[in-house]
Amino acid sequence: MPKLIVYMSKHGTTRKVAQALEAEMGGDTQVVDLQHDAPPDLDAYEIVVVGGSIHAGEIQPKVKRYCLENEEKLLAKRLGLFICFMDQNRGVEEFVNAFPEALRLHATAIGLMGGEFLFDQMNFFERVIVRHVAGVKQDQHLIDDMAIHDFAQQLCN
Repeated sequence: MPKLIVYMSKHGTTRKVAQALEAEMGGDTQVVDLQHDAPPDLDAYEIVVVGGSIHAGEIQPKVKRYCLENEEKLLAKRLGLFICFMDQNRGVEEFVNAFPEALRLHATAIGLMGGEFLFDQMNFFERVIVRHVAGVKQDQHLIDDMAIHDFAQQLCN
């Protein structure tokens, strides 16, 4: 069964999650980074996963645009939606804000995958904001491996 994972990653965390999902979902899975790759025609896939990372409460505009431009086709697929995020108190709210309601209601799997603060990947301004707002001064790795596993199981079973 052909599967597609479409994502966008600012600092690499969402890329890690997409690669982990690819491994969990098994063969015949294509992974596409919207930052660097043109998305393929959705007609070739039975399962489609769309994901992105949350920065300042918002998912990347390219991910939002991809969802809106392909909403009709995505509604005809077995669909998974996920976010990578760090504010544990706002994960559900950020997920709701990230994806159109019709897609959220249609999705077979919803993933709140946790996230990372990677200071060596951030610019000066981002480091200042993270230190001030989150009170974090060093890298944090909070990717939820169980959420990744459960998400893949929901989609592929």
